[in-house]
Amino acid sequence: MIRAAKGFRMRRSKLYRYASDAVDHGRAYAYRDRRTKKRNFRALWQIRINAAARAAGTTYSRFMEGLKAAQVALDRKILADLAATDAAAFNQLVKVAQDGLKAKAAKA
Repeated sequence: MIRAAKGFRMRRSKLYRYASDAVDHGRAYAYRDRRTKKRNFRALWQIRINAAARAAGTTYSRFMEGLKAAQVALDRKILADLAATDAAAFNQLVKVAQDGLKAKAAKA
């Protein structure tokens, strides 16, 4: 337990009782935040996609609906990266999504 508390400050790295509490607390936070990180990144990706989609003249929900209708299987992480780094490719995806929405409307 003392070895796991290496790098902690003051009593927390030297005395077993305090080190044990600190390490247990730290591990609980680490477990919780591994799950929180996934939520935070998905929200960030959605914000980036929405900003790029609105710049291209559509909304996030219509863009994602159009991609689903066009059977484009790119996840939000890849879409957010394209939105941030490659505007031309993202604009092509917007056109594909709009065509998918038109095809969906024609089918219905």
